[in-house]
Amino acid sequence: YRSFSPAVAGYLRAGGVEDPEGVTHDVFLALYPRLKAVHGGTQGLRVLIFSIAHARLVDNHRRRHRTPAPAEYDPGRDGRLSASAEDEALDGNAEANALALLEGLREDHREVLRLRIIAELSVNDVACIMQKSPGAITQLQHRAMASLRNQLRAKNGVPT
Repeated sequence: YRSFSPAVAGYLRAGGVEDPEGVTHDVFLALYPRLKAVHGGTQGLRVLIFSIAHARLVDNHRRRHRTPAPAEYDPGRDGRLSASAEDEALDGNAEANALALLEGLREDHREVLRLRIIAELSVNDVACIMQKSPGAITQLQHRAMASLRNQLRAKNGVPT
């Protein structure tokens, strides 16, 4: 648990789960009865853990879309507002900036980056989890990174 829970919680947090710690606990509770079926040592365990985490992430998104929770207006999250120069200079919240960039991507691009970068899984492991070929995963990752580059260029006023 201590070895994998930080990466699982980060993966779930990057996926937009409202309670990443709670869902992380659910992942490990679901893992416990399946431990005897693990093959492939630590890497096999890692793939199983992130397969369960991926399923919980998808379940969480489906549940939220079925019954959206009412949210109060928060001016800090209003995308129509622009930050002052002082706010931008003082903004050191790299995690929030990274999550905002991820939100600008297609869902499959976000998912492949979360699994490859945050969960640190191999292309083959991500292919297994996302039920795609390794070549498709490589292409998705390449396109996701290109989209991120374009977002950053547009944000910084650099021509593409």
